[in-house]
Amino acid sequence: MDLEVKGIATSPRNQIQSFSGKKKPLQEEWTSKSWTMQNPCLPVVPQLDLGSLVDSDDEEDIIPENSLSSAGKYKLKYEQYKTEMKEGYKWYSQRKAEKTKSNITHEQSPRNKIGDKYVQKEEEITDDLTSLDRKALLQQGYADNPYNALQNTRKSDSEIVVAEKKKQTVAEQVMIDQLSRAVISDPEQNVTTEKQASAPILPESNIAPLRVRKRTLHETKIRTQSALTENMLSHKVQFDSRIISRNGRDACRELIGFFFTHDQSLTIYEYRKFGKNRTNVLPFIQKNIYSHQRGRRKGKQYQLGDFYIGANLTFLSSDHPRLPESIKENTLLILRITNIDQIVLDSLRTDSVEHEDDINSQEANDRLAFKAIQDKLKKQLHKRGVRILTGLAKYFQQIDKEGNGLLDKADFEHALKLFHLEVSEKDFESSWLILNDNGNGKVDYGEFKRAIIGEMNEYRKSFVRKAFMKLDFNKTGSVPIIDIRKCYCAKKHPQVISGHTTEEEIKLSFLETLKGDCSKSDGVSYGEFEDYYEGLSIEIVDDEDFVNILRTPWGI
Repeated sequence: MDLEVKGIATSPRNQIQSFSGKKKPLQEEWTSKSWTMQNPCLPVVPQLDLGSLVDSDDEEDIIPENSLSSAGKYKLKYEQYKTEMKEGYKWYSQRKAEKTKSNITHEQSPRNKIGDKYVQKEEEITDDLTSLDRKALLQQGYADNPYNALQNTRKSDSEIVVAEKKKQTVAEQVMIDQLSRAVISDPEQNVTTEKQASAPILPESNIAPLRVRKRTLHETKIRTQSALTENMLSHKVQFDSRIISRNGRDACRELIGFFFTHDQSLTIYEYRKFGKNRTNVLPFIQKNIYSHQRGRRKGKQYQLGDFYIGANLTFLSSDHPRLPESIKENTLLILRITNIDQIVLDSLRTDSVEHEDDINSQEANDRLAFKAIQDKLKKQLHKRGVRILTGLAKYFQQIDKEGNGLLDKADFEHALKLFHLEVSEKDFESSWLILNDNGNGKVDYGEFKRAIIGEMNEYRKSFVRKAFMKLDFNKTGSVPIIDIRKCYCAKKHPQVISGHTTEEEIKLSFLETLKGDCSKSDGVSYGEFEDYYEGLSIEIVDDEDFVNILRTPWGI
């Protein structure tokens, strides 16, 4: 039986009756008014064409010519990004091809690939490699990331602009300090004052009372023998330096120095930054004439030839009472020149004449002797540099009972045997004679390690300090493991991208190798952070590959 409800018959679902024809009578209780209230929609609903909603594989993104200006901007940005990525991958492929060619010439047997390209050769996997060594080697995978040359060029350009502004600020402060204090700080200013103070003051009736008399704060002579001028101070060499210390707070201080050729004096200022916009420039080493405090040039005055990238400047901590307490704990303050204005240095060298002496040849022979030992030890540190360098530093700290960083000859010999670092007796004796220049029988273990094993160049160390300063935002010299875990990002690791491992596994392997030889279980000091990347640096030949290992996970 066919029933009709609200004008719709009980017909099959695929048939829809129209109301254009003859309407069937409705029940009495239904009126036209009630029909309108109950059915506000149209009586006929068009069929939904589901086929039109299916995406077609042949469709292409079509951008209309008369699109909005914002769409045009996005299109332009996309095209720029596309070209940057193409150039980056093109550069990366060329570089990879060069590396494979060089590797083929040195390979003696083919690679054994087990799942991915990061499995080492059979002859390179020896029994002395531990699981920590293999986990540390995973960090080298960041070196294979495509190098975005354009993006990093922009970053480096911006960093250069910031560095130039910083140097200009420090140079202006130095000129203001020296020109304004030159006359007042001259010892001749106190001559008249001392005479007046030594003479007895007798009360006289013709002298006006003290409250009426004209009083001056300082008896100033305008003309003095040591008066400086801006022209004299303009003949200077500007250089960047850092403190050689395992204390992270001191090692990350930003120091900028100046060597003045008119009187062979030097001064060093510290650049401090508070927040985003507030900066401060304070003198760290007062302007004066200084001499070498150790080495073959001990007692000789600093000259223009002593300033170059990698040179050490030594000062007695007792001569500078305003130094921080952490620095005054050591007898010597050692500064390393990290960068220098080479153009100004070359121009000043042509004007000045310095005679070469026998000390230059002796220092060159010392460097050659250390270089020969370093080359032998690098082969022994192959693929296990992270574990040995971090373990060696921890061992030195444990046997340093006095806490001054000085150890004797027997301690170093035992440490080399303990970590299976073979150095001939002749090489060890020659290196000990060079390092023990003061003859007290003790040498700083940090200096011993830098001389025997070597260290990465200042370009690499600048990125290590930059990564640590990003983690140590409170400038305490130590970073909690929790903060390192939060900041470390392994999303761009090649094995994570290829799906061979997870981001969490890469992060755990890094944390395990980093805190394996730390003195504290919940934190990492700057010295331990530097030792870790010092061990990685031994295996990396190219500087940009090493920088990629730091840039990618830390975002610097």
